[in-house]
Amino acid sequence: MHLELTHRQQEILDYLRKSQRQTGIMPSTREIQHAFGFASQTAAISHLRALERKGVIQRLPGKARAVIFPDELDRGEIIDIPVYGNIAAGMTQNVEQEREGCISIDISALGIPRHARTFALKVRGDSMIDAHICSGDTVILEFREPRKGDIVAALIDGETTLKRYLVEKGKPFLRAENSDFPDLIPAQELIIQGVLIALLRQAA
Repeated sequence: MHLELTHRQQEILDYLRKSQRQTGIMPSTREIQHAFGFASQTAAISHLRALERKGVIQRLPGKARAVIFPDELDRGEIIDIPVYGNIAAGMTQNVEQEREGCISIDISALGIPRHARTFALKVRGDSMIDAHICSGDTVILEFREPRKGDIVAALIDGETTLKRYLVEKGKPFLRAENSDFPDLIPAQELIIQGVLIALLRQAA
């Protein structure tokens, strides 16, 4: 039994649900501030606390997905996904990825198929900021063949990076979502390691 929400609280709750359903990301307090025209992040935090007191959300400190909806927990399906280090969303980096534990995610809330073969990487750099992928985010990727326009983790000439996968005149290449970064055209090889299917962001 929940306490009745104010009109603004209901608007914010609807915004949280819609954002997560559409993007797989729970919006940051700064994004909530901008979406509702609040003067500061403090107002957004206050509304989140009010929603938490009324029992319609739970905030999870230290978790990649900072807000959950208790009403939906019975429909949820929590699985552990392995995390394989960092990936550059900037210039490429030459690294061997080692497993760094797991994160627990609700695949039904994020719209991830149960049979999907997935893994996670932590993002470093800002070459994908125009796709709303920021340094510090965690990307969930699926092992599958990419389609044109997918955001992918790729091994290009022996170095790994996170970019958009494009094909022109039959030749694949990688493009950043930041005009400060050049296209990456493989000199020898381009191996797609995974395709982005969800993104997790720590609460601001």
